[in-house]
Amino acid sequence: QVQLVESGGGLVQPGGSLRLSCTLSGIMWDIHYMAWFRRAPGQERVIVAGISRDGFSTYYSDSVKGRFTVSRDNARNTIDLQMNNLGPGDTAVYYCAARRSTILATAENEYHFWGQGTQVTVSS
Repeated sequence: QVQLVESGGGLVQPGGSLRLSCTLSGIMWDIHYMAWFRRAPGQERVIVAGISRDGFSTYYSDSVKGRFTVSRDNARNTIDLQMNNLGPGDTAVYYCAARRSTILATAENEYHFWGQGTQVTVSS
């Protein structure tokens, strides 16, 4: 099994920044592609960013492209999401996810392991 634990959420003013981290533990030899999803109030959970195991391939949804940066440190078993220029539309619970495949997937049902989520609230 694989365990994912997110941290770094909180309250931030519009235009501010936050950095989320996700730490992995457990049996990880077959964990390749990882991603960040978010679920805004009353909405479905959607992918925000993804990253390959070697870190060379990344994906961003159109809504965060240019503002968010995903990174990965396999030596520390962490994946981070740097979020800049945050707006009220970024308010959501953010989830870290992992899948046993090297291929990018944007649908949540393609991911095998999930963290418990961390709340990000953007408000003045």
